[in-house]
This record gives sequence, C-alpha cells and structure tokens, in this order.
Amino acid sequence: MTLHWQRRGQDEPTKPNTTNNAETQLPMPTDPLSNPGVPPEAGCDSKRAERLDARIRDAGALPSHPPASRAPQSHPPNTLWRESLALMEQHGAFGRHKVQAGVEVYMCGKAFESLYLVNSGLFKIVNLAPNGHEQPAGWYLKGDWLGFDGIPTGRHGCSAIALDIGELWSVRYDDLLQAGTKDPRLMRMVLAALSAQLARNRDAALVMGTLSADARVADFLLQWARALSDRGMRTDQIDVHMSRSDIGKYLGLRLESVSRALSKLARCGVIHFSDKGRRDIGIPDLEALRDFIQNEAEPSTGVMH
Repeated sequence: MTLHWQRRGQDEPTKPNTTNNAETQLPMPTDPLSNPGVPPEAGCDSKRAERLDARIRDAGALPSHPPASRAPQSHPPNTLWRESLALMEQHGAFGRHKVQAGVEVYMCGKAFESLYLVNSGLFKIVNLAPNGHEQPAGWYLKGDWLGFDGIPTGRHGCSAIALDIGELWSVRYDDLLQAGTKDPRLMRMVLAALSAQLARNRDAALVMGTLSADARVADFLLQWARALSDRGMRTDQIDVHMSRSDIGKYLGLRLESVSRALSKLARCGVIHFSDKGRRDIGIPDLEALRDFIQNEAEPSTGVMH
C-alpha cells in the first residue's frame, strides 16, 4: 500500500508500515426481568429504580465546572503518551514519516487503513463545516494517536494537518489488531488512548457550555500548558501555533472575543506576550491561571459570545 500525504497543493508520497489484533469479549448483561422469583411488576419497578439510581450516581459524578476550574491543587501527570511510544517501539513493526508544517496526514472522506502515533511535532484535527470552512477540533502532541475517527465507518471523518515539523509512526490497523492477540497490552493501550480522547472531547464540550469567553480562552491555555508539562516541556513560554481565528473557531468564539480575553489575561498579569510574536505567550504561574478561571466561572457560567 502506498500512502499519499499532501502539503496543501502538492503531492508528497511516503510509505507506511506494519505491526499486529485482539478480540475482547464482554460479559453478557443480566436482565433483572429474567429472574423467575420476581413478579413482572416488581421487576419493572426494580429496573426503573436501578435506572434512577444510575442517573443519580451519574449526576453526582458530573462536575459543576470544567477540569481547569475544579482540578485539585496538583495536576496528576499523564503518562499514557510515554507508554504508547514505549510499547510501539518494543514491537517495532511501524513506519516512520518525517512531516513538514502544512502536510495533510489524511483527509476527510479518505479510506481508513492506518493509525498514527505522534513521536514529535504538533498536529491539529479539523472538521469540514457545511459551508466548506475548516473547523479545528483538537490538537495532538507527542504520544497522541491520530486516525481513530476512521474506525467506525472505514473512512476518515476529519482531516489531520501538521502544524510544525515532526515525525509520525504509522501502523496498519489490521496489523495492530493482530499484534494485540500476542500482547494484550497493545490493545489496552490503544483503548486507553481512545478513552482519553473521548474524555478530552467531553471536557471541551463542558467548557464551551459552562464558561465565559475569558475563562474559555484561559482554560485553552491551561490545558495546552498542562499537555506540555506532562511531556517535560517548558510551560512558562509557549507557542500555541494557532491563529486567534482558529482558537476562536475551536472554542466557539468570535475573533474579537478571543482578542479581548487575551488582553484581559495580560492586564491581570496572568499571561504576557513575547517580543517574538503574539502567538508566543508567557505563563508565569499556572496556579494563577487556574485561579483566574475559577473566579471567572462563577458569575459568568453559560454566557455565549
């Protein structure tokens, strides 16, 4: 198989590679109505009560604020990225691809064949809006996986684009499944990575639905800095690699709202702008940034801009 990556306007063929599959069998759920010792009415009541109890437990588990505003004082480091790289390197059968900024790793609608593990660089996922405009849907750093969107239908539902020079490790999905039968840790790792992405998407939706514009921008910077911190990178000076327009599209805000929020953060001393450019942002204290979000969340919850 030949993999074709484009750099927006020119073809740039590269080669993929291989690795190995696991089947997991879930226990069949028990039906409370199948118990012969329970009358039908009691079984229905029991089932309703169980559902109500589950909803109450779920409601009790829901946070009142997004992760940044409810996080404990110490942020537990995410080591999943390191485990992903270590396991893939151990099994070895994968392709290495050097990419330049602007290269499209895969495009929306293309056939799904491989998953990609980021070894270096920065990548963004974009959806195509009905009006033809690109809608940023997330960014991915070292140890993150790309391509999960193609698993359900066999075609990619979004596009992946490199924002910086980097390296990707590619593995054919069928080969990965086969390798998982020999080492179940591989599939556990992939499922954990998939679950982590779902959790991140859920938290992003929660932020958009509960925080003001200023707090959303602050939370965006905090999550970015945390991701860098987890990977042992500096957080006092970060390059977001995204225009304010893209940040606004990602957060559901207008460009003017993003600019006002960044200016407010700077006036409050929570961030400062580098002399090199407006995308280089200094964050002297992550705790101060988190406190800003906490203070902004309470009076401005649910405000749309």
